[in-house]
Amino acid sequence: MRKTLGLTLGLAVGAATLSGCGTVPEPDHRTTSATRIDTAELHRRPPVTGLLFTPNTRGHEAQRQFAIACMAKRGFRYAPVAGAEETEGGDQLPQPFGLESATKAPAAAPPAPDTPPKPGTPESTEAYGKALFGAQNKRVTAKGIRMQVSRPGEGCLAEAETRVLGDGRMRWLQVRIMLFEAQEQARADVEKDPAFKAVTARWRTCMDRAGFPAPGPAQLLASVGTAEARASSTALAADLRCKEETGYLDTAYTRLAAVQQRWLDRNPSVQKDWKTLSARQERESREVLSAPATAPRSG
Repeated sequence: MRKTLGLTLGLAVGAATLSGCGTVPEPDHRTTSATRIDTAELHRRPPVTGLLFTPNTRGHEAQRQFAIACMAKRGFRYAPVAGAEETEGGDQLPQPFGLESATKAPAAAPPAPDTPPKPGTPESTEAYGKALFGAQNKRVTAKGIRMQVSRPGEGCLAEAETRVLGDGRMRWLQVRIMLFEAQEQARADVEKDPAFKAVTARWRTCMDRAGFPAPGPAQLLASVGTAEARASSTALAADLRCKEETGYLDTAYTRLAAVQQRWLDRNPSVQKDWKTLSARQERESREVLSAPATAPRSG
């Protein structure tokens, strides 16, 4: 059975607001245990990333309940697990600058495996698939600059998304694609930032003294390999120590935030449409969840 769009490009909505970062000053790289900025604060800085990874429990649940009712109306039982789409890594913030903490984060519960329906069950029939996903030739596509994503153009999943987003459904998906591309481009562009280049040079000097030369923390993390190897890696321990001594993460996230904000400033329609569609989905999701037994309707 085909999956709905998940992870970063899933139809998540948030009540996040964009901060007018503009020009962000470089922080003092001299850090101590008393002044160290925590990881959560660092992750809140990049505004594009904040939009992409804002949780949307209400929106997902509204679409889930609507799709269940829609399939029931067509004579099928559809029973997706509540919260399954959000547990598929959607809440896991990216770590663009390598390891950030020696503390091992608790592992999230793995999503239920996507097993094919058993032969002979209603879920295995063509009619079930068409009711849920619609016809393959009716799929619709949203495009960014470098990528595109297709979605069902009809069927209960499409109706559920349309119920909370109306005629803004495809624009919402396009905005998310644009934000995802902007996040990736900003990570590449920050390498040219003078303050980021300076703090990376300080980190390299520190790592050279520790006996672990490396071009950057992200490359170092990728070279270590498995999670088990990372847990005992002396190179990564040196990496964390050098990040603290040089204020690497503080500077890196501050400069990344500035680069992302410049992109948002150059693309004001993205912020405007995000806020408009977020408010619409929030309003419509509340309505769906306040009356879950109401018969499905489109638009």
